[in-house]
Amino acid sequence: MLVVKTLHIWMVISWFAGLFYLPRIYVNLAMVPADSVAERERLLLMARKLYKFMTPLGVLAVGSGLLLWFAYGFTGGWLHAKTTLVAGLAAYHVYCGQLLKSFENGRCTKSHIWFRFFNEVPVIVLLIVLFLVVLKPF
Repeated sequence: MLVVKTLHIWMVISWFAGLFYLPRIYVNLAMVPADSVAERERLLLMARKLYKFMTPLGVLAVGSGLLLWFAYGFTGGWLHAKTTLVAGLAAYHVYCGQLLKSFENGRCTKSHIWFRFFNEVPVIVLLIVLFLVVLKPF
């Protein structure tokens, strides 16, 4: 199980790299002037590739986390809180995909300022999850 645990940590780190960077690309996309087609297409290509890369990592991170949960039989309120936050991150991930489609279709109306705040969500969630996992406060 230590191999699974190690792979789980690696996949979570890799998934979070995408969750941290994809909204940052969206900040830049929201700032692209309308006449800068090449810049917009380059950022869209980066976002598409990153989303395709991070999606399987997220699925594997959640799957291996569930495997560890059932294998070790963890219990406690901290685990339910963590699981709820991870479900929220999965929803955040899916919403990132919807935002990508809206950018691709030229229908995203959110400002770069909105995306700057949106970009901070996984940072805050990660900090809370780390505290829950390490301290197991309840």
